[in-house]
Amino acid sequence: MATPFSQPSLTRPNRVLGSTGSVFSTPRSLRFCGLRREALGFSPSNHLALRSDRIIVPSRRFEVSASSAAGNGAPPKSFDYDLIIIGAGVGGHGAALHAVEKGLKTAIIEGDVVGGTCVNRGCVPSKALLAVSGRMRELQNEHHMKSFGLQVSAAGYDRQGVADHANNLATKIRNNLTNSMKALGVDILTGFGSVLGPQKVKYGKDNIITAKNIIIATGSVPFVPKGIEVDGKTVITSDHALKLESVPDWIAIVGSGYIGLEFSDVYTALGSEVTFIEALDQLMPGFDPEISKLAQRVLINPRKIDYHTGVFASKITPAKDGKPVMIELIDAKTKEPKDTLEVDAALIATGRAPFTNGLGLENVNVVTQRGFIPVDERMRVIDGNGKLVPNLYCIGDANGKLMLAHAASAQGISVVEQVSGRDHVLNHLSIPAACFTHPEISMVGLTEPQAREKGEKEGFKVSVAKTSFKANTKALAENEGEGIAKMIYRPDNGEILGVHIFGLHAADLIHEASNAMALGTRIQDIKLAVHAHPTLSEVLDELFKAAKVESHATARTEDAKAKLNMDEDDLRSGDDEKQDSVIKDLIVISTSPSSFIENIYARVLSLVSRILV
Repeated sequence: MATPFSQPSLTRPNRVLGSTGSVFSTPRSLRFCGLRREALGFSPSNHLALRSDRIIVPSRRFEVSASSAAGNGAPPKSFDYDLIIIGAGVGGHGAALHAVEKGLKTAIIEGDVVGGTCVNRGCVPSKALLAVSGRMRELQNEHHMKSFGLQVSAAGYDRQGVADHANNLATKIRNNLTNSMKALGVDILTGFGSVLGPQKVKYGKDNIITAKNIIIATGSVPFVPKGIEVDGKTVITSDHALKLESVPDWIAIVGSGYIGLEFSDVYTALGSEVTFIEALDQLMPGFDPEISKLAQRVLINPRKIDYHTGVFASKITPAKDGKPVMIELIDAKTKEPKDTLEVDAALIATGRAPFTNGLGLENVNVVTQRGFIPVDERMRVIDGNGKLVPNLYCIGDANGKLMLAHAASAQGISVVEQVSGRDHVLNHLSIPAACFTHPEISMVGLTEPQAREKGEKEGFKVSVAKTSFKANTKALAENEGEGIAKMIYRPDNGEILGVHIFGLHAADLIHEASNAMALGTRIQDIKLAVHAHPTLSEVLDELFKAAKVESHATARTEDAKAKLNMDEDDLRSGDDEKQDSVIKDLIVISTSPSSFIENIYARVLSLVSRILV
């Protein structure tokens, strides 16, 4: 049985056209909230969700699993908590704080340390090391310093001091997270947590607690391919590298994604030579091809970096008995031997694997997929029969939807919204990502090839707008004019499909674009926004202004506004047929920029309050 949307108390019934053309009842006191790009207007807290070109009725096809409780006893009738979160990383922390804000009695279980991978072994300490590498690069660049009229003596560093900076930052943030939860009344429970049955959790040795809802937020661990022997000294993962116990003269980095790129920035700034080993035919897979081409010219070619592409590291042996680290390379396609490298150290940066073993998933009939816990678009866990497990959710790296710390936090907040009675679906295409090299890379949405493929399948044109940091006054004042911003969009309606930035503070600049996508703001609206001068934000300003949106996109908006004005009289009439016609018109209104969405929002609420209640 599908789970119904939460509804306010009914006043007068109205009829709304369903996705199949059927008419069903919905309250007059409609509730609209939560604009996002996938739903360009009304959040499905009621039966309507406005998408890119029409209002549709969200479909919930999953059945709630009855078998999940089989053999494990019935759910308890009373609960120790409203919400239990297994895992106190960034995702669990975000969910816990939002749960307290919503008035939920909340507990969080942590088997290691608060903060999880991000705070202790990931994004936080790595940014401390990257801050050091950025300063070192600037001080070492004599030409750059002379252009400012500055004279700097030879720059040096203390390895232990750099390592301490990263460790101290992680400790500070970890304490901040812990204190924030304690201050708000979140119970922090220590011990390994697992699902014992429906709405029941075990932690530590034999502690059993119950909750109305459970969130699994156990994160991930570094993925190490077969044939690679990690000793934590000369063959290491990112977990070890962040401790910076040594700075090798020559280090091989297996993988040229986010993790590999950032560590290449750190190691080369501190004096190491780097060799990339990449299984695909080009470096930086996953980035927009145009951005990766420019990034390679700036971040790799001028530095002490060489690379092997199209090869696997089939075997890596740590250094011992005076011998170096041995790396055997084979062709990624033919699997034939290609080369053997002898280096001082090797960093395995081949991605991350979900940490889901031992969570008691078998107790609720859940089968992982490549280690990931299957979930639907609302982060509800799906069992081995394809049915929803009641009151069980999974967020973050453990579900594999988008392995980013801030995505985990957003998913956690989305789940709390749902268990608090307000339906919410997170638009993952509007979640930004960043690589903190020097200069930085950031992105949101689709790459150009992905957008063009989507356009061909769905029958719409795709256009690209670009602007350069060389045209930005603030970037030139910093002598940092290297970089571009690129936007992929639909010229027929102004929808932003993706934005990619390479340049100074790209990680900060991306959020104007990601928020525009999340809110459903179209280019024809945002290009009228004002940006302070001179600032780097003008890079985005020029990017939006460079886009060419077809004139009829705005004209259709004005037509729709006029139609809404005429519909007001029909809503006042009290005639059911006319009122149904107005609802149908709302369903087929096309390609609306955000200003029109706001107009609908205000007008409908006004009409409801003045006419229909």
